[in-house]
Amino acid sequence: MPSLTTKVNPYLLLTLTVLFWSGNMVIARGIHEAVPPVALAFWRWIIALGLVLPFALPHLKAQRNLLREHWRVLVMLGLLSVGGYNTFVYIALQHTTATNATMLNSFIPVATIAFAFLLLKKRLSALEAVGALLSLAGVMTIVARGSLETLLGLNLNTGDLWMLLSVMIWGLYTVGLNWRPASIHPMLMLAAFTVIGLTALTPFYLWELSTDRHIDLSAGTLIAIIYTGIFPGFLGYVFYNAGVAAVGPSRSALFIHLMPVFGTVLAILFLGERPLWFHFVGISLVFTGIFLTTRKAHA
Repeated sequence: MPSLTTKVNPYLLLTLTVLFWSGNMVIARGIHEAVPPVALAFWRWIIALGLVLPFALPHLKAQRNLLREHWRVLVMLGLLSVGGYNTFVYIALQHTTATNATMLNSFIPVATIAFAFLLLKKRLSALEAVGALLSLAGVMTIVARGSLETLLGLNLNTGDLWMLLSVMIWGLYTVGLNWRPASIHPMLMLAAFTVIGLTALTPFYLWELSTDRHIDLSAGTLIAIIYTGIFPGFLGYVFYNAGVAAVGPSRSALFIHLMPVFGTVLAILFLGERPLWFHFVGISLVFTGIFLTTRKAHA
């Protein structure tokens, strides 16, 4: 079966993924008082599992033995992604601002590049390294609102430490996709990740319920939870996994730097915020960095 990237440009898939994840970050912070973090992660993945199963089940009988053969890799990737990263992000957003979370999340490409070097012995070319640094500089410009004093004044709290942990986990997951069994259908593999992650989340969700932390259900929180399941959950993982398979972990992770760019654009469009000079400088640096890092693929 032809891969998704034979039909759609992998860079478009990665861009859409980050757009979905940008919305996820804002929504998770917006509903953090109404929806406990593990509950949000649990129901997000229940929704995503319901979406992926119709595409995965037709391949289960034929590839059941492959799942058994590669169970160690599947468990590792399922725990890192479904069980780990998003849950820790939601916990972090209970204690820190979306600004701090976005800034720390922007170190995912750095973590991914480091793990790719340590585990895969992959080195960046000089052009790719310059592109990554330019892109990171653009992120810092937007987050700090063009002020070094603002950047230095961002103090780490408990939520930021959770965010740093999630950054390390996602870097490992991205590099770990290098060992995913290519013979397993992508939808069946995503379903396996989801089942593994949900299995790990279930006891923590039950513990959260036992502490009398429940979802304050309303139309708004319901729509928010559904969004996290469909877009950053189901589509985001399908697109990201396909993008990493096509262009590699280091280049794919760099697209995380688009998160503050999308955040800025969405605020301008939907919140009526006025763009300032540092928005334009930061966005320009991010796109220049991504261009320099990806142009090698088209050379």
